[in-house]
Amino acid sequence: MDVISVIRTKRDKGELSPEQIDWVIDAYTRGAVADEQMSALAMAILLNGMNRAEIARWTAAMIASGERMNFDSLSRPTADKHSTGGVGDKITLPLAPLVAACGAAVPQLSGRGLGHTGGTLDKLESIPGWRALLSNEEMLHVLDTTGAVICAAGDGLAPADKKLYALRDVTGTVEAIPLIASSIMSKKIAEGTGSLVLDVKVGTGAFMKNIEDARELASTMVGLGTDSGVKTVALLTDMSTPLGLTAGNALEVRESVEVLAGGGPADVVELTIALAAEMLAAAGIKDADPAKALADGSAMDHWRRMIAAQGGDPDAALPVAREQHVVTAPSSGVLTRLDAYDIGIAAWRLGAGRARKEDPVQAGAGVELHAKPGDTVTAGQPLVTLHTDTPEKFDYALQSLGSAWDIAAEGTSFTPNPIVLDRIA
Repeated sequence: MDVISVIRTKRDKGELSPEQIDWVIDAYTRGAVADEQMSALAMAILLNGMNRAEIARWTAAMIASGERMNFDSLSRPTADKHSTGGVGDKITLPLAPLVAACGAAVPQLSGRGLGHTGGTLDKLESIPGWRALLSNEEMLHVLDTTGAVICAAGDGLAPADKKLYALRDVTGTVEAIPLIASSIMSKKIAEGTGSLVLDVKVGTGAFMKNIEDARELASTMVGLGTDSGVKTVALLTDMSTPLGLTAGNALEVRESVEVLAGGGPADVVELTIALAAEMLAAAGIKDADPAKALADGSAMDHWRRMIAAQGGDPDAALPVAREQHVVTAPSSGVLTRLDAYDIGIAAWRLGAGRARKEDPVQAGAGVELHAKPGDTVTAGQPLVTLHTDTPEKFDYALQSLGSAWDIAAEGTSFTPNPIVLDRIA
């Protein structure tokens, strides 16, 4: 077997054989295939695609590159959720303890942000003392004692994906649907969860800009999970407007705690409950009521135990940025558009995100929204507030907001997009 033949096969729109896939993934993980060679293969896959059999074998090969976890010792069924990433997407934070409060165990392996999409681990690390890095034994202990754990994937879990993801990020091949699907599903299947709900974002603030691409990605991942014996369901959800009223690390933690306390923005609450219902159904739990668990405080109790079990102080004050800058509405009328991508870029430029995986993030940086599409605004009223420790970043962030919103005449009718656009199972 040689890598040049593998590259040529896909370059010429051929189907990779199972033997070619197994060999190239193993050889790349061992360092026998160079980065520039795997880059050429990734670009050929982006341009020419893969069929379902190829994607399934590619995913299996990445799983086989490392260890597989097992949660059979737990007394409750496991359910996990994965989001493809968006702006203000803090849903994992209230969702994991909510589902745990309803009787499932939630082994949530999460990642850090890169670019305009925020990372769950970055958000939680704004809580003083909280630890993302747990051993497998620590992860299982937190899961067993609190019902939910949110942590980083260990180095032994699908190491081929970790190496390939970093390469895709710097070679313009992140958007390849076969590689997105296999990247996500190799980690989730290796993680050992019994059921999985996928939140596939659609819109300007998501990787999938249109619903056709999102549906293709969702269907591919649902097929991969189902073929591997994992009960898998996908929701396509709107990401044309930021979720909630915040985009930033500590800002989103604060908003998530509001949701767990029975308040918070309506769109965050709606999506949290919708995903919780799907996770519970997939885990075979039929008599739980997620809305009730939010209202009666049981989800908050699980949150506090989960944070404390990972070294965090749930009562500690969250970081606040040293500087704020208020942007006001330029005219009066009805806010009809608030672009998720532009808001995400502003938050990233303020320090809430990173351009390289090695970059630090500012815990208090981000964007706070004072209105959402459909709201009536008055000229001069606060529309967004920018937060950062480095005020020299304000001008750079403001550049991304130049066309971030539309304000129509007062009395203009407005119908927002539904949060859940489709369901694929």
